[in-house]
Amino acid sequence: MADIKIGRRDREERHTFNIEAWQPKTTIGKRVKSHDITSIEQIFHEGKRIEEVEIVEALLPDLKNEVIEIISVQRMTKNNRKQKYRATVVVGDGKGHVGMGAGKDVEVKAAIDSGIKNAKVNVIPVIMGCGSWQCTCGTPHSLPLIVKGKCGSVEVILKPAPRGLGVVASEPVKKMLELAGVKDLWSFSRGRTRAKYNVLMATYRALMNIGSMKNIVEISAKSKQ
Repeated sequence: MADIKIGRRDREERHTFNIEAWQPKTTIGKRVKSHDITSIEQIFHEGKRIEEVEIVEALLPDLKNEVIEIISVQRMTKNNRKQKYRATVVVGDGKGHVGMGAGKDVEVKAAIDSGIKNAKVNVIPVIMGCGSWQCTCGTPHSLPLIVKGKCGSVEVILKPAPRGLGVVASEPVKKMLELAGVKDLWSFSRGRTRAKYNVLMATYRALMNIGSMKNIVEISAKSKQ
C-alpha cells in the first residue's frame, strides 16, 4: 500500500453555498432553511443527527478543512483488484466545532471532496475549559478534564495544559485540535500510531467523550468549587 506525500493542504476554494437554491430533504434541513433553526447548537441540544452537508454549510460558513492523508487502498473482486484512493479530512472553525471523515474514489480530487462532505456531517461540539491544575486563568483555552478515545489498537489521551504551552501532540492530532480551537494541550498515544486514520478517529472520540453525562457532571462540580 503506497502513501502519497501531500503535506499541508488548505482547500480554501470552497464553493459558495446558496441557501435559496438548496432543496432540503430532511426535517432538520427544512427547519434550517425556514430559519426555525439558526444555530448548530440547537441541533446538538435536541440530539438530532445531521444528514445533509448543506445544514453545516448554512450554520457554520467559516469551516476550514485540512487533508491529513491520502493513501491507495485495494479490494479483491471476482475479476481482479479494484484500486481507489482514500482521503482523510478534518474540518473545524477554530471556535469549538470539529469534524472528521474519509472519502474513497478512483480519483484523488473526488476522494477529497467526498471526505470533506463526510467530515462536515460528522461535526461535533468541543467543550472548552481550563482544566489544568497548573493554570487558574479560567479562560476556555484548553479542555476541562482528561479524556480518552480509542480506535483499533490506538488509544489517545488528551490532558489539559496550562496557558501558553501550546498543543503538544503529533502532527495529525495537533491539526485536529487547532481546527477545534484548542490552544493548549498535552496528548499521549499508544498502539499502532502510524495509522493516521485510527489516530484521528481516537482523538475525535476523545473530544466527543467530553460531552458524556458523567463528564458534564464532573465539569459542573468543578465550576461550583
